[in-house]
Amino acid sequence: MPVLTPALTPAPHQMPDRVPILIADDHGFIRAGVGAVLQGSRFAVVASASSGEETLDAIRDHDPAIVLLDLNMPGRGGVAVLETLRARGDRRKVVVLTAEIGDADLVRLIAAGVEGIVFKDGAEDGLIDVLETVARGGRVIEPALLDRARAAALKPRAASLSEVLTPREWLMATLVAQGLRNRDIGEQMNIGEGTVKVYLHAIYQKLGIDNRTELALLAVREGG
Repeated sequence: MPVLTPALTPAPHQMPDRVPILIADDHGFIRAGVGAVLQGSRFAVVASASSGEETLDAIRDHDPAIVLLDLNMPGRGGVAVLETLRARGDRRKVVVLTAEIGDADLVRLIAAGVEGIVFKDGAEDGLIDVLETVARGGRVIEPALLDRARAAALKPRAASLSEVLTPREWLMATLVAQGLRNRDIGEQMNIGEGTVKVYLHAIYQKLGIDNRTELALLAVREGG
């Protein structure tokens, strides 16, 4: 279960009896299920959305106090929606409801100031408690997730191929990825076929690979 961080109880005008909620999820049964869980609570669903663009439009049109946001939606995903809101200066409360989350998304969510992260599995048992804590100004993120985010943020980023290679070497790698022979590469780069072989040998050594097939795979993976 998530650990609920303490929050000061605000004045009545800060915490109205009825809290408008927007549910953003591309699965209709999830939206319906969340709505059923919230029935009888003070959290009233004022709108729902099934894509990132619909979510941003619904936020503008309905002004919910809390956005319950799925990560994986068509168009802009949940992370991009949250980052868009924050870039606009919109500090409304956002709780992510997700089946799973990768390290990169986790780091971005926490950096953008997400107020809560809840996993769909078992959410019906604690969702209202999470929303209550968030509505009062608290934050609900499991300590294990915070530890994961810290570790991921501190992990050295692997240098990209274009950063490791010189511009000329990177150009050659992209030509190899296109399937060009050494003679064709030489013509493209205005160098001799023997010089191409020298360049390729240097590239193999620099990258710790053995042949042009491995080089092509690396270049394709990076968009070459």
